[in-house]
Amino acid sequence: MSGELAIQVKEVGKLYRIGMKEDAEETLTQALLKAMLSPISNFRKYRSLYRFDDVENGNTGTDVLWALRDVSFEVKTGEVLGIVGRNGAGKSTLLKILSRITPPSRGQVEIHGRVSSLLEVGTGFHRELTGRDNIYLNGTILGMRKKEVDRKFDEIVEFSGVEKFLDTPVKRYSSGMSVRLAFSVAAHLEPEILVVDEVLAVGDAAFQKKCINKMQDVGKSGRTILFVSHNMPAIKMLCTRAILLNEGKLVSNGTPHDIVSTYMTSDIGVQPAREWRDQADAPGLDVARLRAIRFVSRSGNAIGHTDIRENFGIQMEYDVLTGGHILLPHLYIYDDEGLLLFGTLDQDPEWWRRPRPEGRYTSTVWIPGNYLQAGMIFVSCAVLSRSNDKSQFYEKQIIGLSILDNMGEGTARGDWGGQMLGAVRPALNWETKYNPSKA
Repeated sequence: MSGELAIQVKEVGKLYRIGMKEDAEETLTQALLKAMLSPISNFRKYRSLYRFDDVENGNTGTDVLWALRDVSFEVKTGEVLGIVGRNGAGKSTLLKILSRITPPSRGQVEIHGRVSSLLEVGTGFHRELTGRDNIYLNGTILGMRKKEVDRKFDEIVEFSGVEKFLDTPVKRYSSGMSVRLAFSVAAHLEPEILVVDEVLAVGDAAFQKKCINKMQDVGKSGRTILFVSHNMPAIKMLCTRAILLNEGKLVSNGTPHDIVSTYMTSDIGVQPAREWRDQADAPGLDVARLRAIRFVSRSGNAIGHTDIRENFGIQMEYDVLTGGHILLPHLYIYDDEGLLLFGTLDQDPEWWRRPRPEGRYTSTVWIPGNYLQAGMIFVSCAVLSRSNDKSQFYEKQIIGLSILDNMGEGTARGDWGGQMLGAVRPALNWETKYNPSKA
């Protein structure tokens, strides 16, 4: 019943021990001694991965990581809870604990009802079984009888759109096909609690919209949903409440609008510039990797805010590791509500349809003053290899800029202090003709 507790999380923590670089032996004797003692040391190392007695005694060294720490909240039956936070905040770890994939290191979790989880592509599927078999397998895992799955079977297949491949092993499915079938199974088999991670981003735009509509229907039916996404409009559209995680801690709990605003406009969300000094850590694949992205002034200096009247640039640095490919840099600009304002791609005639040799590239696009509305904007960036239409990297809403509204000459508002509505705010030319004889 609505109002009853579906999930209760009490001071939950999750601790991991991370690998550390080992010192190399300097002599043959040391190497032989290490080889003789390795069975004992390997056993101790294995045991230490799951025991944290040293942490109890105050160890906070670099070999331990708190993915979650002292997280507490409640979810009532019928609520749709959005979970927001930057990458590495602990969102996926929390969902794995709630889905009983991994236990918490500290604290307690109480769950009332059957849980269906969609945390990554192919969650809960056996790759050697067909799509048909996996539908029944997932139903069995949820504790459903064959007759119950039979009743929903046609709806699941129709929604997923994989009817032609229903009797093909799942290992031969594309990632898009796998996620379509996985979401369809999770949403249609009527669990009391549905847990969905960012996995929906794998599908195409049409299927994402279809999933959003289905999740709205599931929410209206009184079932409980936990939803993790970087899609802020979807969080505000679907969720009745949201929480914000940062560095493994719950920092805010409130309405979706308030949580999204806090996330998008605070240091928790995004910075005005990002840089990857080590190429190995930089986002990207074998053809190109992102090295830096920033907002810049006309003088070329990095900025975190700008006057609404001033031109500013968005500058992206990337390395081409494998020459001979035609590349297409993209940028997408969002407002502080998460609404996509526009996208732009690099049409520099010097490189348009021309294969690029290896090296460092710096692409800058200039945004005119008096074009965007005052407030925060956020930028996603990507580089596409045109030979196979494959994204080398796609970093979502990775930097943010504050556009300051200064009333006065040269702005779209002049000295009028009223509210200026809209996603953009260009300073347009007006003409007014006066004819006294028509009064």
